[in-house]
Amino acid sequence: MTQPFSFLRIGYVYVPTCRIEESITWYTEHLDFKLMDKFEDRGSQIGVLHHPHLNSIALLLIETRDRQTLEISRNGKPFPIMALNCADIEYTYNKLKCAGIEVEELCTLGDGEAKYFYFRDPEGNLLEAAWSKWDSQDEIKENFK
Repeated sequence: MTQPFSFLRIGYVYVPTCRIEESITWYTEHLDFKLMDKFEDRGSQIGVLHHPHLNSIALLLIETRDRQTLEISRNGKPFPIMALNCADIEYTYNKLKCAGIEVEELCTLGDGEAKYFYFRDPEGNLLEAAWSKWDSQDEIKENFK
């Protein structure tokens, strides 16, 4: 049987950390991830984290001794390595700010069709919180919290 596609979706995203336990705690406390598994692979620990959406991709925190923060350079300015969708971006913005996380300005695109802001995890990796009227809807995993 011939398959119509070579790839179906992004499977997971790798994010480096020099302090895996602290990173797992930070991502679960502040970004609503849930630790699904943690194991050793090729000489260091990997933390597999999921979001509540039924079909969300996994975030893999990869422990490394090599200190290297992730960000993309876009026209000479830092650009995030991934965007995390928010159901209510103003709520998320205020929640992170009240938790002492440094967040950049909340920006609106177009006539309010999309909003975003940037922030960094404790390792310095640049992340984006995003909302748009085009975000796909998905079911929430049963017994996630």
